[in-house]
Amino acid sequence: MADSFLFYNLSEDQMTFFDVIERLKTFIRQDPRASYLLSVGTDSQIHNHATKFITAVHLHRKGKGAWGCLKHTVVNRPINSLREKISLETAYSQEIAGYLLHDYLTEITDLLLPFTDEGADLTLEVHLDIGKKGLTKDLIQEMTGRITSMGISAKIKPDSYAASSYANRYTK
Repeated sequence: MADSFLFYNLSEDQMTFFDVIERLKTFIRQDPRASYLLSVGTDSQIHNHATKFITAVHLHRKGKGAWGCLKHTVVNRPINSLREKISLETAYSQEIAGYLLHDYLTEITDLLLPFTDEGADLTLEVHLDIGKKGLTKDLIQEMTGRITSMGISAKIKPDSYAASSYANRYTK
């Protein structure tokens, strides 16, 4: 299923999930002694008679740059229910994080293992576009529980930049 996904960023279009994994590994190989944060987050916006979802994959080399890409999904109806919208955002992020976790995370962390004594590290997080302020506060426990049950750390606003900043920029 992941092989049918297409991602893009400002430099490249039509990247497969395998291409994304290769770009992540290339970025890590440039500095395998660094500490990395790999985050996945989704944001959405209603446009005309459809709802546009953007899922971001973001690899931050702490203090030394980042690489990221986006996946575009359209639901051909306006989703006005906040619970449904946030639930779908969470599901899209879970799907990508699940493929990373189960199929590729070992491959990626193997690049860092020889350098762990020198500070190499990788953390995987899912960033949710919800927070303690506003209407989404009632969804925090449910949505973060869906992520933490996968064994992945869940971040909410203001710490969920992959969803609330990076993906958000492209939902407009």
